Amino acid sequence: MSDPREAAPAGVEHVALRFGVATDVGLVREVNEDSYVTDPPLFVVADGMGGHDGGDIASRFVAEEFARLADVGYDPRRGRDAVLETLRACQRRLLEYGATHRGSDGGPWHGGTTTVVAMLVEGDDGPRWLMTNLGDSRIYRFSRGQLLRVSTDHSVVQDMVDAGRITEEQAMSHPERHIVTRALGGPDPLDPDFFEVPLADAERVLLCSDGVTDLIRDGELAPILREHDDPREAAEKVVAAALDAGGVDNATAVVVDVVGWDQDGSYDSRRRPESLHEKLGALP
Repeated sequence: MSDPREAAPAGVEHVALRFGVATDVGLVREVNEDSYVTDPPLFVVADGMGGHDGGDIASRFVAEEFARLADVGYDPRRGRDAVLETLRACQRRLLEYGATHRGSDGGPWHGGTTTVVAMLVEGDDGPRWLMTNLGDSRIYRFSRGQLLRVSTDHSVVQDMVDAGRITEEQAMSHPERHIVTRALGGPDPLDPDFFEVPLADAERVLLCSDGVTDLIRDGELAPILREHDDPREAAEKVVAAALDAGGVDNATAVVVDVVGWDQDGSYDSRRRPESLHEKLGALP
């Protein structure tokens, strides 16, 4: 009979990650309303809405709350609860801010934000990705050379695509493509989507704002992620491609690679850094 300690699946602390991030205000906007968190094992991109005195504040609140979660830690078997509690904290801050502040035009303050989250959690079979989406920022997984979209846009045009009224191609230039149907900061109850993905099916994860995906098709993103092994370089190339395509919006990309995964639960804290250094060089 096997020792249960040896048979137990590896926890999230046995997963080594490497990541890169790039963000740019773009060629048209004056303020970057995107915010992000890269604090392993938690990654977030938030795309603010509401103008320079609304969107940047809204997305910053999301970054601050999820940075706080990463700092204090979370129970990896209750990842969904941790995300929901943090999203509720973001919503409370946004509503409280709106009730006590005015916009730059003297009218009511309006601010909202989309949010995508990827974090490591523990399932019965070991560590896996928990991914969360509110709005039209996106999460992709890249595995075995193939790029697959994980999240579904919460937007008017996505509803049209799902109903068969327009194509994905038409959605990219539709005049209502920026209207989201779910987000933080609005009056509707929070209704995020959650996805769980095994690590083996998501060797690389991409989180990005719609300043990327409104301009770059999935078929154009895939070669970038395929050709650049360094996640920092991959993130920079994704944002550069959005700028080359017009840069009409803020563009942010976070790329995360699973570079070490002790699948059998055995762990040597001295061996792991050495082997990763030999394979990849210094981690960021």
